[in-house]
Amino acid sequence: MSTSTISFNQLTKRYGKQLAVNNLNAEITPGAITGFLGPNGAGKSTALRCLLGLASPTSGTALIKGVAYSELEHPLHQVGAVLDSRGFHAGLTARQNLKVITAAAGIKDSRVDEVLELVELTDAAGKRTKGFSLGMKQRLSLAAALLGDPQILVLDEPANGLDPIGIAWLRGFLRKFADEGRTILVSSHQLAEMQHTVDDVIIINHGEMIVAGDIKSVVGDGTLEDAFLKLTLKNQASSNSSTGGGK
Repeated sequence: MSTSTISFNQLTKRYGKQLAVNNLNAEITPGAITGFLGPNGAGKSTALRCLLGLASPTSGTALIKGVAYSELEHPLHQVGAVLDSRGFHAGLTARQNLKVITAAAGIKDSRVDEVLELVELTDAAGKRTKGFSLGMKQRLSLAAALLGDPQILVLDEPANGLDPIGIAWLRGFLRKFADEGRTILVSSHQLAEMQHTVDDVIIINHGEMIVAGDIKSVVGDGTLEDAFLKLTLKNQASSNSSTGGGK
């Protein structure tokens, strides 16, 4: 019986003639940080949108605990997601923005100050978000994802805008979350940081998975960046060969 909490099963997504994700199969298990990597346009964001019910698969499935996101009971209590840090009302304070979410989701208001403390934004709780830096917005987005105390986190470029201290903080935060037996799927282009953060990696290109495994088996004696470049360039060459050209 599978222990995965997230599974992509022959997931395919087309936008007209464009094939964004092609027959993606992958499983993400609890208690680990899984890096979801690929070049720009590889299909990562599309796969995550299908997972979170923001896009409908053309075929195949993207499941959380064996069901589609839309079928989850109280989804914010099960899955926290950060896909974009720009979704806050600029005229509201950090605390007010989070209270909008708790009111809609039936989450107790006391949770707002708890998550602001978790992401170290307590001092900025009463400030309007229009004055927030990108890094502060990223922290606030993470706070929003944590409101329901979920067992699963799905994060797209969570370190964007964070300074080195913030990145180190995020790494420690994610490790503690995973050590509690929770599931983390994180998409990022920051390969050097990912090498020091993740336990497992999934690398896709042209919407197809090209490798999946624990970080040590994928990287070997080199770096994640070396492995990433080697695998994606090899995949690109193979794709060009199969289509009869490189232009």
